[in-house]
Amino acid sequence: MTDRVALRGLRGRGYHGVFDRERQEGQTFIVDVVLGMDTRKAAMSDDLADTADYGAIARRVVEVVEGEPVNLIETLAQRIADVCLAEPVVEEVEVTVHKPDAPIPVRFDDVTVTIMRSRS
Repeated sequence: MTDRVALRGLRGRGYHGVFDRERQEGQTFIVDVVLGMDTRKAAMSDDLADTADYGAIARRVVEVVEGEPVNLIETLAQRIADVCLAEPVVEEVEVTVHKPDAPIPVRFDDVTVTIMRSRS
């Protein structure tokens, strides 16, 4: 069984999307990540070196959101998953990218894409 560490509601302003307005004006993106890893070693040692530094991961996730624009939030989610899996102790990750201001012509609450990735 894999333990979970969740980071919810990470926010950044990005310029992702297929429409010119999205690329010029930008919008807020919200990201949730759930890191799957074995936390037993860290629990026994009580040492940050034995686990994932979720503060550093959060910073890198927001850097991806605020970084190079992509057309699709599916692509953004994959880039975020890659950042999370770069941590040696992270075995799997679930990434949800929220695009609450998506250019949709009807009333809605949110648009999300959720992906799950693992080392194997």
